[in-house]
Amino acid sequence: MITAFNISFALCLVALIVAFVGLLNKREIVGRIGFGVNILAVAALTVYIVMRWMAAGRAPFSNMFESLVLFAWTILVVYIFVYKKLKLPIVTAALSLMVVLTLAYATTFGADIRPLVPALQSNWLTVHVFTCFLGYGGFAVSFIAAISYVIASRENSKAAYETKDSLEVVMAKTVAFGFLFLTVGIMTGAVWANSAWGTYWSWDPKETWSLVTWLVYAGFLHCRFIKGWRGQKSAWMSILGFISVLFTYFGVNFLLKGLHSYL
Repeated sequence: MITAFNISFALCLVALIVAFVGLLNKREIVGRIGFGVNILAVAALTVYIVMRWMAAGRAPFSNMFESLVLFAWTILVVYIFVYKKLKLPIVTAALSLMVVLTLAYATTFGADIRPLVPALQSNWLTVHVFTCFLGYGGFAVSFIAAISYVIASRENSKAAYETKDSLEVVMAKTVAFGFLFLTVGIMTGAVWANSAWGTYWSWDPKETWSLVTWLVYAGFLHCRFIKGWRGQKSAWMSILGFISVLFTYFGVNFLLKGLHSYL
């Protein structure tokens, strides 16, 4: 099983190398090769997740190692679906680097399969965590698009304007995608919390910061589609939202104590 993880990690490293080659050599063939390697990486990670699922007899989403692997997988999946709009070497390189760093960080945690605590022995766990992380994957791609937009805004060339248009579309679509799945994740989490602890909402730190993240992205969508915000305002709001995502995921786990501290 560890072989499948090593293969997927190696493929992600190859994709990163190809992406950085693409920064120097912007030929379309380089981008296609990188895209193909990323598809292979997703396939290898999928195989690893399924193998771990079968070995554990449960969804492998219950600790930090498993959640980081899932996070890397969702980033790649969202990236593949928006690739046609994001054929930009800098974006590909940034996303590849994020995936490699995520998997590298995962290796610092124990990969042993352990029994679940009673509160985690629920089918709602699978739906809740999976949907939340699909949302996180969408927000990660939006974050990279937003950073790239801010950088591109410093140029006034025609190519820069075309790049910004593509980035803005991707930013909005990936936020909408992430917001949908985060909403489902929060709702299923509430159902799970009620079955595990007898209450739908307890203002646990993870719940509170998930709500903060949800409100930031709700604000993004409201300002964009109702107020007509475009450009750097939207980009900076997307960046702020992902900072909230990172604190919800990492900050709460390590700095705040609560019912979700086992992740």
